[in-house]
Amino acid sequence: MSEKMDFFQSQTVKDFNREIEKYHLGPLWHAIPDLMHKQPTPQAEAYLWKWETLHAKLMEAQEIFTPDRGGERRAIFFQNPGLTYRQPWGWASTTQTLYAAVQLLLPGETAPSHRHTQSALRFIMQGEGAYSIVQGERFFMAEGDFLTTPKGLWHGHAHLGDKPMIWMDCLDIPTIYAISGTFFEGYPERIEQPKVPDNFSISRYEGGMVRPIGDREPKIAPVGSYKWSQTLAALEGLSRFEPDAYDGYAVEFINPSTGKTANPNIAAWMQKLPAGFHSKAHRHTSSTIYQVFKGSGYTIINGVRYHWSQGDFFVVPNWAWHEHVADEEAYLFSASDLPIMEKFELQQEESYEASEGHQTITGEFKPLLP
Repeated sequence: MSEKMDFFQSQTVKDFNREIEKYHLGPLWHAIPDLMHKQPTPQAEAYLWKWETLHAKLMEAQEIFTPDRGGERRAIFFQNPGLTYRQPWGWASTTQTLYAAVQLLLPGETAPSHRHTQSALRFIMQGEGAYSIVQGERFFMAEGDFLTTPKGLWHGHAHLGDKPMIWMDCLDIPTIYAISGTFFEGYPERIEQPKVPDNFSISRYEGGMVRPIGDREPKIAPVGSYKWSQTLAALEGLSRFEPDAYDGYAVEFINPSTGKTANPNIAAWMQKLPAGFHSKAHRHTSSTIYQVFKGSGYTIINGVRYHWSQGDFFVVPNWAWHEHVADEEAYLFSASDLPIMEKFELQQEESYEASEGHQTITGEFKPLLP
């Protein structure tokens, strides 16, 4: 083995490698260990953004940026510190594959309609009185609501209320950018006008786990908005039983006409962690972005403890050991690239077997504050 390694470091090999590089060719004999790892080694890092920082910067942004001054949205995205080498703009990467941001819309403002090949979802953090209009249907938003806007659909936002509206956006921007599949189109007029009654699809699915017979054929987004009251009821029903050892009480938002994820490329969950709950650790090839909707606690990621509280965001990268601890009853909204991994048949999961499933804490994450 040492003889082989000596040969690969020889001047003969180095000279040949430099020679073929002139012709835009590469030496697989040297490249393969870096390109084909024995297990996932993402450049994305575990990270946490505190609500105090996010709120302070959003309030500063409202004084500087308005829809009337240009720019499609007043949104601040989460740049993963391990992916800043990606140019331009770090590909707006929160994980290897997904973008996430917080968006602020003020009373009386309009965010113009557009459509694109990136799929989007939204989770409403604060406020009421604003709406999203998707393909001619207005969805009035309230705290805890989940909205999905798969690729290619016209969508815009407007605010008819009297208090600021803040929500989380998640899109598959890094994935679509990486495979050069980006198309973007602005709506011919400022914002699309309604074509059906407000909250039309929500009303059609008031029955919950039954669907209109007109939706027996799959549709891309038969329900555009999932109300918090229904999500909470589902979690309360689950809470009568034992929690999952790794995820507590968790539900997934699905497309009722297909049974698959509500958004084709992004899985969305809501988890309830009872006070005192301590999950077992596991890891999987999918990466996850969490938003702390309610409660407080901490998550241990590869041995490092990340304390979180209401409004915070944190990232669990691909193939990272993680476990959650709830100091008080907590609700975590999450978005992951699970559907992407499943499409490529790459999703794998592994349980942490040592110490009865719990990691040893080796460090504490120190968040950046304004």
